Amino acid sequence: MDWSQSQIPPMRFEARFGDRVVPAFTERPESLWAMIAEAAARNGGGEALVCGEIRLSWRQAVEQAARIASGFRKLGLQRGDRVAILLGNRIEFPLLLFAAAHEGLVTVLLSTRQQKPEIAYVLTDCGAKILIHEAALVERLPDGQDAPDLVHRIAVDNNPALSRFAELADNAPAPAPVEVSEQDTAMILYTSGTTGKPKGAMLAHCNIVHSSMVFVSCLQLTAADRSIAAVPLGHVTGVVANITTMIRCGGALIIMPEFKAADYLKLAARERVTYTVMVPAMYNLCLLQPDFDSYDLSSWRIGGFGGAPMPVATIEKLKATIPGLKLMNCYGATETTSPSTIMPGALTASHIDSVGLACPGARIIAMGPDVRELPPGEIGELWIASASVIKGYWKNPKATAESFTAGFWHSGDLGSVDAEGFVRVFDRQKDMINRGGLKIYSAEVESVLAGHPAVVESAIIAKPCPVLGERVHAVVVTRVQIGSDDLRSWCAAQLSDYKVPETMTVTAEPLPRNANGKVVKRQLRELLIGA
Repeated sequence: MDWSQSQIPPMRFEARFGDRVVPAFTERPESLWAMIAEAAARNGGGEALVCGEIRLSWRQAVEQAARIASGFRKLGLQRGDRVAILLGNRIEFPLLLFAAAHEGLVTVLLSTRQQKPEIAYVLTDCGAKILIHEAALVERLPDGQDAPDLVHRIAVDNNPALSRFAELADNAPAPAPVEVSEQDTAMILYTSGTTGKPKGAMLAHCNIVHSSMVFVSCLQLTAADRSIAAVPLGHVTGVVANITTMIRCGGALIIMPEFKAADYLKLAARERVTYTVMVPAMYNLCLLQPDFDSYDLSSWRIGGFGGAPMPVATIEKLKATIPGLKLMNCYGATETTSPSTIMPGALTASHIDSVGLACPGARIIAMGPDVRELPPGEIGELWIASASVIKGYWKNPKATAESFTAGFWHSGDLGSVDAEGFVRVFDRQKDMINRGGLKIYSAEVESVLAGHPAVVESAIIAKPCPVLGERVHAVVVTRVQIGSDDLRSWCAAQLSDYKVPETMTVTAEPLPRNANGKVVKRQLRELLIGA
């Protein structure tokens, strides 16, 4: 099975990054700025950015970005210089992204959750010359000796007395944009390292353009679409699935400073939102709002999700209350510039255990330990190749060589690809539980727990055992009080006995998540061992 070719623009094979040959869209913008300029040319008067009381058309957004670009020039920044952005979800974020693209600068996206040592490491590693940050985070900024390349620090705040953003924004618009190659790096996003230091994933202009075109063509987005950015903009999902995808279709991006289910519903109804990408827990929290049925969400037609299984009960409730909403599972990573698979909305309910089909132009294989492709349905490490796969890690040839082979990125995820092309993801290699030689994939157990009406979300982790090596432990977030015995009985009715969690932590507190919304199992394991 494959995506309908009628909805996918023509593609051709092209050489990329020296030693790769990938299918790429034949007609495409040559850079991120070219894509922005096209949006303004096609839909200049249409809304581009909405944040609180601020509403900017595409024409106004491009003009403001050109003014900021002039500010960058005044500071002496030149093509290829790194601009670090430490901002939450606010209007300045996409405007700075646009301005950097105009000047051929490389934006380095930081998370507002990062602490001083983490920020110092990224700034030093990438050699950023300027840091644009939330004024409230000034205490987390590294000292001068800890970020020696940093020349400028500019605070952004709603209070003009605390903000220096006007230094960039109060300028005449810059003239013609700086020319770049489409294989030049446009952004660097640091992946959260499980061991060692984070690695700077280099997203080239061609990667971002390709991924944005994939989203627009597969989801059939147009200038009439309106998306809510409810996930952090500084993560690959926020910046690609939201910002650059809406650039490509010329639609409107409604920026939500922080996700709260009650506020999300009000905003989605008021703004007539049509498209969003969130984690399943966020959909669940919306459904738990007592006044959910009172909101008119009839315009909402595409609900992308990823990072965890979507409970069948959630799918059924959303279908009953918003019949026009298509739920579409998306699987990807920073190294794949967001999407690698997308599930066609009509197939979600019938393939609930799959993350979808490979995106147009993408190839996904399950690789065995002998570095040979496995037959359909067999479980191995998923390797991914496409025009969205990044060229490598910033100034880290060793990590690049270890993670990429002939254009395929080694995902570290254990999964399978069936004969029809449906991809399934079972676990991270490091998260698979080995109970006395029996392999247990956490996603399977989590999916079963997700079906219980009392469960909001769960995480399966390994509990050290001197006899079996590892045993299954579940951390379960519930909406009502329920005993662990009841939850184990629920699992026992649907799983082999060795997969049933032997111990459980039942809580009302949400699971710890990193900046991209994924559950931090390492933190749960540390808490379990220390208990």
